[in-house]
Amino acid sequence: MATKILVVEDEPKVSAFIRRGLEEEGYEVEVAYDGTFGQRLAMRQGFDLLILDVILPGQSGLEVLKAVRAQDQELPILLLTALGTTQDKLLGFDGGADDYLVKPFDFVELLARVRALTRRRDRRSAKGNKLTLADLTVDTAAKTVSRAGQPIKLTAREFNLLELLLRHQGRVLSRGEIAEHTWEESFDTGSNVIDVYVNYLRNKVDKGFTKKLIHTVVGMGYVLREED
Repeated sequence: MATKILVVEDEPKVSAFIRRGLEEEGYEVEVAYDGTFGQRLAMRQGFDLLILDVILPGQSGLEVLKAVRAQDQELPILLLTALGTTQDKLLGFDGGADDYLVKPFDFVELLARVRALTRRRDRRSAKGNKLTLADLTVDTAAKTVSRAGQPIKLTAREFNLLELLLRHQGRVLSRGEIAEHTWEESFDTGSNVIDVYVNYLRNKVDKGFTKKLIHTVVGMGYVLREED
């Protein structure tokens, strides 16, 4: 069965370019040209990936993102936009986007992101549901997190980052590895998006607990582990 992709993009040339390229690669593509209709289609479910422009008529891409994420935490979502600052990326990731592609882009780059996001979804579905370290428990199916029995509310981006660290507990992950596996993109050298999200996560997972689980290894990256 072909992978089904919904593209919500109001520029006809861009949407046609994306649709033609993806269909040539064997994907099944449906297109919406405004946010309102795109949201209705996305809410029907049945799609394997949502490619969503940020600036849309009707409803903005960020509004559509928020509405879809309220219903579906699993659907991979790739944002397209001409706005590529760190703050713009944070807005998208905070809303639950899985990846962010800045216009203009080459089709080969879009295709790489599409393949990575759909592969990651397949890997998740094949893995076990519960991950633990010390008193921290993550249920990857229910998308819940708790520590010492206390529920912790995370955004989709924070959850993805915690899951990555937990699946590699005890191993230091560089910022490049985190970007590749959690953001599916390469950041500019000066970007601090990953550091910002690690701090978000640390404030929710470690704050108030004597034993810290998220550690910085200076010059190398981050690691999730117990320390005496």
